[in-house]
Amino acid sequence: MTNIRSRTDKSVRIFFFSVALASIAILFMIMIFLFMEGIPIFKKISIYDFIFGKFWYPTSSPPDFGILPLIIASIAVTLVSAAISIPLGVMTAIYLAELAHRRIAELIKPVVELLAALPSVVIGFFGMVIVAPFLQETFGIPTGLNLFNAALMLSFMSVPTICSISEDAIYSVPVALKEGSLALGATHWETLIRVIIPASISGISTAVILGMSRAIGETMVVLMVAGGAAMIPESLFDPVRPMPASIAAEMAEAPFRGDHYYALFATGIVLFMFTMLFNVIADHVTHKYRQTGEASL
Repeated sequence: MTNIRSRTDKSVRIFFFSVALASIAILFMIMIFLFMEGIPIFKKISIYDFIFGKFWYPTSSPPDFGILPLIIASIAVTLVSAAISIPLGVMTAIYLAELAHRRIAELIKPVVELLAALPSVVIGFFGMVIVAPFLQETFGIPTGLNLFNAALMLSFMSVPTICSISEDAIYSVPVALKEGSLALGATHWETLIRVIIPASISGISTAVILGMSRAIGETMVVLMVAGGAAMIPESLFDPVRPMPASIAAEMAEAPFRGDHYYALFATGIVLFMFTMLFNVIADHVTHKYRQTGEASL
């Protein structure tokens, strides 16, 4: 019986190790393919000119392969989206977990989570048909397809993730901590601010990371509502073209193994490095907040 159990445990460990190894191998092969297809463009243009070039005209003669406007567009859309979605998602989670009546919470939570099930193309279509004309008429701007519209749609996509995971993190705080704070004379608000939120800050940080990760790599929404102009934005209402939108819009038209093709893969490399750097920083912040929360308790 002991030998059977030992062999079963060993088989299970081998199975899960194989699955984890396969995931790492697939990611590694994708990374190798991305670099193999993107590096050849640097035989025609330097890395500095590619990253800091201000003009993206890949079909002109001679072509310009400067992706600085695409990088700035991606960063700007992500930051504006974060400024909208993080407070909205976290405050909604706090309300549902600690302040709302149980019946109200049971009604609101499925509605919030339903947003996560909406396909990105539906959200993009909503931004094109409803939000864009509204912004254009309200602010008197030439077009409603702009940076702010894209950030607004991405925030709609990020809020359900941030809210749901943050709420679970708040619920996971031990009841004894809350009861102990109230027993010592603290009010509900003081308990919420000084005990519950610090204890759940690690989970809230993870929720923010996952929500922003979805916004960074989103393609369809920014392709539909960002405006598609490869220029450096000067205001929230300028049309932009983030890196994922540029790759999706132009890859089908780029000649196979041509300079345009290689430049798009090189843009994918920059996007990959950008996303990886964000995840490393976010992991560091999460670990730091986890230690801070534990120390405060």
